Amino acid sequence: MTKRFFDFIAAFLGLVVLSPVFAVIAIAIKIDSPGPIFYRGVRVGRDGRSFKIFKFRSMITDAEKIGSTSTSNTDSRVTGMGKIIRKFKLDEFSQLINVLVGDMSIVGPRPQVQWAVDVFTEEEKKVLVLRPGITDWASIRFHNEGEIIAKSGIADPDEAYLKLIHPEKMKLQLKYLREQSFLIDLLIILKTLSTLFFSRIVKRTNNLGG
Repeated sequence: MTKRFFDFIAAFLGLVVLSPVFAVIAIAIKIDSPGPIFYRGVRVGRDGRSFKIFKFRSMITDAEKIGSTSTSNTDSRVTGMGKIIRKFKLDEFSQLINVLVGDMSIVGPRPQVQWAVDVFTEEEKKVLVLRPGITDWASIRFHNEGEIIAKSGIADPDEAYLKLIHPEKMKLQLKYLREQSFLIDLLIILKTLSTLFFSRIVKRTNNLGG
């Protein structure tokens, strides 16, 4: 089974199964704040080609025009519904659309904005040979990226990202480039779901109980 065939089938089935959930999210976004359902930011994809990502909108319209591209948990641009979407990573699931059309893969380096790619070293640029993904080792390691940025004490979220997250993220993406296989992809998918479950659902339930 080729990676692209697996991606297409997984994305198609995922979109069918999750369509009722997506419909509820879409309605909630429209009720919560004015603007489109999806955020269509430009990202750098395979071989440096740009594409527009599908993410359920979690911020006010044109948020990037009035602030940084990196986002902390305390960012005032995040809407009420957006806080829920981000907490449970629901905005990422809509990228199954990008996977279906071939812009992205289920597993692969997270797609970056142009300014972040511009600071890649020659070694780091090697990850651009891969189709970007919804999840990877870095997504698991930095599943609480917004919290890390918020607690950093650094005023500029983009600066916090570059100092605290970017170096390790690139090491993990290069690790994936060297070791990628179908079994590794399955392991990353399972670990992603496990991390989401235990860090969001179980942790939240324990906090409510305590």
